[in-house]
Amino acid sequence: MIIRTYEMGYFQTNCYLVYDENTNEAFCVDPGGDPTELIEDIKSMGIKLKYIIITHGHADHIAGVYKLKNETGALVVAHNEDYYLISGETKKLIPIYANMKLFEVDMFVKQDDILKVGDMELKILETPGHTPGGISILVGDSVFTGDALFRGSIGRTDFPKGNQEQLIKSIKEKLLILDERVRVYPGHGVYTTIGLEKRFNPFLI
Repeated sequence: MIIRTYEMGYFQTNCYLVYDENTNEAFCVDPGGDPTELIEDIKSMGIKLKYIIITHGHADHIAGVYKLKNETGALVVAHNEDYYLISGETKKLIPIYANMKLFEVDMFVKQDDILKVGDMELKILETPGHTPGGISILVGDSVFTGDALFRGSIGRTDFPKGNQEQLIKSIKEKLLILDERVRVYPGHGVYTTIGLEKRFNPFLI
């Protein structure tokens, strides 16, 4: 499994391209800005993008989905509790993205759903709190957490429908139970591990 990171958009959101080197099948997490470089890499490497997975519906994580979907034909995956954001509410919430093109979700997922991409098995973890439909994606010894868990921090919960108590519960019950060696790839900033966050994250101690 190969992971490539692209910083996108106004808020330098981490977009991840993850592909199986045996089959060249891939999924993408949170294309939150202009995906031109990502699309060029996908084409030049001969990668087949199967899924575009949205960890949550805020515009800085979905602004590039329309173009990426049109260019690759990949299926868009999200949780139905965040459809209100994806279908337009996020543009009101974050007005700097008022001109963002909307798109349709092809597949809604829930806790413990499994997606297959090449030889990779992706397990969906519901991690609401930052938004009602926040999800994380566990793949082997890596987990993509969107804006739920960061290095030394957690997602903000002052947006409408945010809930800090729910977010901390999600993190403790869905993420901190993972092996301490699991790498955490967040929506912003650098990666960390479950072990480091269990020991040092001030929001979780």
